[in-house]
Amino acid sequence: MIYRLLALNIDGTLLQSNGKIHKSTREAIEYVQQKGIYVTLVTSRSFPSAKKVAKALKITAPLITHQGAFIANTLEKPVYVKRINEDITYDTIRFLEALPCQIRLVHEQFSLANKLKLHNQLLAKTVFTSGDPVFYSQQFVSTLSEYLHDQPVTPPKIEVYFEDERDLNDAIQALRKMFTEIDVIQLDSLRLDIVPAGVSKLTGLSYLGNQLGIKRSEMVYIGDGLDDIPLIEAAGLGVSMWNADFEVKRSSDWVTRSKNEHGVAYMVKEHFRKQQPIEFLRKMKIIKN
Repeated sequence: MIYRLLALNIDGTLLQSNGKIHKSTREAIEYVQQKGIYVTLVTSRSFPSAKKVAKALKITAPLITHQGAFIANTLEKPVYVKRINEDITYDTIRFLEALPCQIRLVHEQFSLANKLKLHNQLLAKTVFTSGDPVFYSQQFVSTLSEYLHDQPVTPPKIEVYFEDERDLNDAIQALRKMFTEIDVIQLDSLRLDIVPAGVSKLTGLSYLGNQLGIKRSEMVYIGDGLDDIPLIEAAGLGVSMWNADFEVKRSSDWVTRSKNEHGVAYMVKEHFRKQQPIEFLRKMKIIKN
């Protein structure tokens, strides 16, 4: 099979535990781009945060961000954007405020969160250091619903961090019964992402593929999270990281090394060294476009 697009998750995949990208990963991405293969990022992160990573890797293709709700290569001209409307955002926040959780509205230009004190220090670190660049405004308010009553927001995504798995499970069940206008995506045992109905990483990647004229069967996807499973299963070649949960590994065609053992670089060089450049394949009329 000839692959024409490589899609990568960021956290737990491209980034090492120290939050940095290894030199071998940069070289591998450059290597595959030189072969004429599109490279994109598919992430739950905000667009500015993902763009920072893309810049470091010299990726110029549109990025699939906010769990697929915001696709763009520049902030000013998104290829695709879908938002949670003002009323649903407000009602969702009102419901969540009754639970002990950190709530974060993630707009492409700013984030807005409540000031709940998190007792789980690791979780608190995740919320406060989400990889967002300095110029991305992060505001904390005492009561989100009061703020939204006066200043409505239509975010592409809402992040919710729990300290108790039972609260997360209760929230999932309640939100799915209460609202048809949103989808709830579980990232792990303590975190949810809430997005507009019909939005997901997979729908985002499929949309970009249609724009580029690239089929799912011509895509390679590398990820590590529960929300990566649909993409791993749908791609022509689905790859999981060694540091991924067993459920993620079980869904994949290939399990590469861990994020700290340069898993992306290893997989890319092992596989794509066997594939001729796209331009050569066109010249030989092996592929048409």
